[in-house]
Amino acid sequence: MKLPRNVSGERLAATLCRDWHYRKVDKSGSHIILDTDEPTHRRISVPVQPSLRVGIFNSVLRAVVGHKGVTREAIILTL
Repeated sequence: MKLPRNVSGERLAATLCRDWHYRKVDKSGSHIILDTDEPTHRRISVPVQPSLRVGIFNSVLRAVVGHKGVTREAIILTL
C-alpha cells in the first residue's frame, strides 16, 4: 500500500491518540511528543507540518509498527 501524501503531523498525532493508545504529552517547538504504555513505555515525536514528507512519515510509522506489532497498512487505514 502506498503512503498517502497529504497527511499532516496534527492528523497523524490525532490518529495515533484516538486509535493506537498514544497520548499527547507535550508540544516542544515544532514537534508533538506522544507517549504510550501499551505494551511497554514508548515515546515518539511527530513534526507539526501541513504535509509530512514521505521519509518522516515512514519513520514514524516504522516506530509505531515495531512497538505495537501491527502492520503498516492497519495504521494507514485508520488515517
